[in-house]
Amino acid sequence: MSRLLVLRLSALGDVIHTIPAVVSLKNAADVTWVVEAPYRELVEIVAGVEVLPVRMKKEPRAAIRAIRSARGFDASVDFQGLIKSAALGWLSGAKTRYGFDRHAIREKAALLFTNRHVRVDAASHVIDQNLQLASGATGSQPVDLETRRAESPSLQNWDDFAVPVPGYENSIVLLPGAGKANKLWPVERFRELAKRIGPRAVAAWGPGERELAEAIGARIAPSTNLRELAGLLQSAEVVIGGDTGPLHLADALGTKVIGLYGPTNPRRNGPYHQLQHCIDRFSTTKWMDSISVEEVMTMLGRVTAE
Repeated sequence: MSRLLVLRLSALGDVIHTIPAVVSLKNAADVTWVVEAPYRELVEIVAGVEVLPVRMKKEPRAAIRAIRSARGFDASVDFQGLIKSAALGWLSGAKTRYGFDRHAIREKAALLFTNRHVRVDAASHVIDQNLQLASGATGSQPVDLETRRAESPSLQNWDDFAVPVPGYENSIVLLPGAGKANKLWPVERFRELAKRIGPRAVAAWGPGERELAEAIGARIAPSTNLRELAGLLQSAEVVIGGDTGPLHLADALGTKVIGLYGPTNPRRNGPYHQLQHCIDRFSTTKWMDSISVEEVMTMLGRVTAE
């Protein structure tokens, strides 16, 4: 069996969106995934592949040394489309290096480090794009869209990943944080939403977000690592948040979600199995503050009744 190096370094949502494609590659190759160290357990447990953990932002030279010492790969697949990820594939010594073509790649200069450019439908969901890239790398026929949605992400190992957090079962979990400021729903809207939901509202938070979570006025979730966060989200009745990693984690775990989307397109970046549960402003204002509390409460009633 050939040795294949997968490149998708971060972030949480993007790693989750890459898991189905990597699982599909396991039938054709012995896969090693290069990923940022905080996501090591996620990839090892859920994708079930060997991991080469790196810290590109903090220790780029150490990451390069690790890649060079792990030579012997027959091919690489760059799911990130950045110069830094594609360059790692080149440094690995892999003679065949797959990546997105110029229509879908994020940084055009990354094309210099790949030599097999796969055309994908850039208007489709990112999970579908990743599956198309994986199909191009293995030479297999792409699976039709409905089958993809029924089978992906691969859910068989998610229960092994989640660590229970007792005392928060059947909550309505609110995610006030986001990776970019323009993805944040106004805190006063979250505060009003929490008030209307009542005692079942729980504000979850990540690094640097505790003050934001406290400003909502809801019950505050405890500090969690990634596996505990998965347990918290898995035990919730509904999770509500913007385009952020924990929302995609909740969707992958099978929890009902409500996605609040302004500057990003839910058809491309939404919760893959629950696109119908998104409140979409991408097609109109692209502003998060144009989403009202009333709309979210209406959607919450609909989702909980399903």
